[in-house]
Parts: sequence; C-alpha cells; structure tokens
Amino acid sequence: MFTSGQLVFALAFVIIFTLILVYSYAQDRKNQKEYFKGSFKIILFMICLTISLFLIKKYTQN
Repeated sequence: MFTSGQLVFALAFVIIFTLILVYSYAQDRKNQKEYFKGSFKIILFMICLTISLFLIKKYTQN
C-alpha cells in the first residue's frame, strides 16, 4: 500500500510537526496566560479521543 520511503516521511513529518506545535504552544502560553486556562484538559481529551478511535478501529476490523 505504501512504500517504506513514504512511511518514513509520514512518521518524520508527524514527529517534527508535533514538536513544532508543542514548542509554539509553550511560547504562546508564556506570553498570553489568560487565553490558555484549562487548555491542558482539552489537549488531553483530544489525545485520549484519538487513541480511543485508533483502538476501536484496530479491534473492530476483521
């Protein structure tokens, strides 16, 4: 379905993109504290939702 080069690129892209997002979020959080109250709960919820959807897909396929 995918070549090994495509999988390596996708994995590298996801890792680098996530690191950039985390760095940007940390910088913004330092500068604008009033906008980020409770945002950790939302990020945690989104991560849990993504993991649960992945697990549902994995265990319901034949």
